[in-house]
Amino acid sequence: MSQLRITEIFVSLQGEANTVGLPTVFIRLTGCPLRCVYCDTEYAFSGGRKMSIDSILQQLIEYRVKRVCVTGGEPLAQAACTELLSRLCDAEYEVSLETSGALDISPVDPRVMRVIDLKTPGSGEARKNRMANLDCLTEKDQLKFVIGDRDDYEWSRAMLKTHDLESSCEILFSPVHGKQDPTQLADWILEDRLNVRFQMQLHKLLWDDQPGR
Repeated sequence: MSQLRITEIFVSLQGEANTVGLPTVFIRLTGCPLRCVYCDTEYAFSGGRKMSIDSILQQLIEYRVKRVCVTGGEPLAQAACTELLSRLCDAEYEVSLETSGALDISPVDPRVMRVIDLKTPGSGEARKNRMANLDCLTEKDQLKFVIGDRDDYEWSRAMLKTHDLESSCEILFSPVHGKQDPTQLADWILEDRLNVRFQMQLHKLLWDDQPGR
């Protein structure tokens, strides 16, 4: 029986991407091979508890929410994550995956909406970007750039042009909370007329980034 190490399962409003504001069950898997300087989920690097996929699905029933986000850490670092995603789809949940993009996304069930965080230089982990993932993008996916300063912005803008990313999927630009001024980032996007979605993390605005919210 397949098992995963789980940090937490909880209900909140989706704070990012194109389902922002909608009630969602979050399944946070434990462990991550990256160490981004602005990481806000360091508590998920270790610990957690082992759960079978059957027990995870059973727990979801009590939440009475049909939208599920599998996140981390880095969820794809656990081999059974792809099985969990498929089982969730089979159970007729609307499923999204939040991944760093450092690991291969091609085995993920095509019914899943993949939100891929392409690491900018300011993250300290840009060298771990798996660029082959860009060839796997579909219109259903979303590609996120977390912007910490002007250099990150210029790098991200160059990536859009070099890889023609705006024609591949929806693009998200998000300021690093507490570092990059969001109004300034919005102004840069408008000045350059970028075809990207500006976003701020709703959960941080509402609950100051409390775990489990």
